[in-house]
Order: sequence, then C-alpha cells, then structure tokens
Amino acid sequence: MNAARQQALGVALCLFAAIAWGTTGTAATFAPGVSPAAIGAAAMGLGGGFQAIIAGSAIRAHRAALRRERTTLLVGALSVAIYPLAFYASMRLAGVTVGTVISIGSAPLISALIENRLDGRRLTARWAIGAGIGLTGIALLSLSEGGHAPAARNVALGALLGLGAGGTYALYSWTAQRMMYRNLPPRVAMGATFGLGGLCLLPVLLVTGAPFLDSTANLAVGLYMAVVPMFLGYLAYGGGLARVPASMATTVTLFEPVVAAMLAVYVVGEMLSGTGWLGVAMIVACLIWTTAPAPRRRRAGMPLPVEPPR
Repeated sequence: MNAARQQALGVALCLFAAIAWGTTGTAATFAPGVSPAAIGAAAMGLGGGFQAIIAGSAIRAHRAALRRERTTLLVGALSVAIYPLAFYASMRLAGVTVGTVISIGSAPLISALIENRLDGRRLTARWAIGAGIGLTGIALLSLSEGGHAPAARNVALGALLGLGAGGTYALYSWTAQRMMYRNLPPRVAMGATFGLGGLCLLPVLLVTGAPFLDSTANLAVGLYMAVVPMFLGYLAYGGGLARVPASMATTVTLFEPVVAAMLAVYVVGEMLSGTGWLGVAMIVACLIWTTAPAPRRRRAGMPLPVEPPR
C-alpha cells in the first residue's frame, strides 16, 4: 500500500476513534451517581485489559523487545493511567463541553511540541495554520457552552485538569508510536501500554466502582465505556498511529468535541449558540486542512509514514 493510501487509512481510523470517544461525555450523563474516578478507571482500566488480552500472544512473543523499551512503555502506561482520571474530573468540574475541548484541543499542540523537542520534527507552516484554525474553533465552542453548564463547579481547576489530560494523551500517543517505529506491531505497543496502564487503574476501580452495581443503567454505562470508546476506539487509534505522525493523529481527534457537542444538543438537550456552530465549522475546516494532501513538493519536517510492522 502506497504512502497516500496509508495516510488516508490512518486518518479514517483516527476519525473513527474520535467519533467513539465523543460519545463518552453523553454516556456518562446516564450514570450521574458514578464518580469521575470510577468512570475513568472502568473505561480505561477494563478497556486496556481487553486490549492486553487480545494481544496477549503477540505481547509474549515480543517480550524481549518490550523489555528494551521498558522506560518508554512505563511512561506511556503511567500517562494512560493519569489521562482518564484527569479527563473525567475536568468534565465534572468545568462541564462536559469545556472539559472535552480543552483536554482534546490541547493535545495536538503538546504532541507537536513533543515531536519537535524529542524527535527533531520541524513545526511546519501548514501545521501551524491548521492548529490555529482548530484551536480557534474549540475556543469558540468552549466559550459558547461554558456559561451554560449548570453542573460546572470549578471551571479554572477543570481547565487545568483538562490541560493535564491533553498532555498525558499526547505523551502516550508519542510513546506508542515510538515503539511502533522501533518495529513493535501496533497491537503489541498499544496492548502492552494500555494493559499496564489498566492495571494501574484497577485499585482505583476497586475503591470507587461500587456505584456501577447500584443499577443496570450504571453497569451498562461502564461496560459501554470499556468496550466501545476504549477498546474499539483505541484499537482503531493504534492502527492510525502506525500510519500517520502522532501530531496529525491528535489533530484528527479534534473531531471528538464536535461529536460531543452534537450529542449534547440532540441527545442531552443542551443548546448550542451561533458561536458554537461556528466553532464546529472551524474544527471541521481544521480537519480538512490538516489531512488533505499537501502540494506535490516534499513537506518539510513531516516524513512519510512508515509501513506498519508485520
């Protein structure tokens, strides 16, 4: 498969992941008695465990290579463990839309900075323009909803936790891709990272997860979070990371807050102002700008994606 097709497939996989992840905020509203820590631990902990089980034989076959990458793997796993706790706490404190757009919207910038500092990848003008459009869009979307989130308790702390979530999201994306570029198959890199991260979250789930057993609705939310956004979503995201740079993958997932906003309007019944709709349009424009083929000349600072390891 040539590089253009690899990139198109990578973008499509990341977009599927973004759509799946965009449902989490709305799903969580159906279990209001479950804490953010329990939601995050169930979603990422159980989802990570499923990934590790599916990739178990491949992980055992590559255990020597994983030992060589133990520092990278540990950093990624700790980021996986921190991310959902910060993300769901951000949504609970600042509101679903604000928490989502800050958590996801900050990730592409942080991811590009990580690649720039650790991989020497240049920050291109094309990326800067796309990031500017996308960040303006999420700012407009956030501002349009921030004043209409009755459940918001502490927007400033929620925003800070959102930045922490965005940073850990960018970091585990980078560590997983780094292992893939060192000839570890995507399912091994993702399965080991999320499996180890899930193990770190199991004590949190044991301490906070009792409310999942209080009702069928709560249990259904926990299982949905684990299977669809976290298991299937991250399988798709791992395939995407094998085909496009981490900075592009995280930029594509800017579509997540658009999905979250649409579900908030049509399922939860929230209102989206004209400013919010403009933000949605700008995020879609960012996706088109970032993922559309660049001019035929070589794109400085963005090497062609590698073939996925066999």
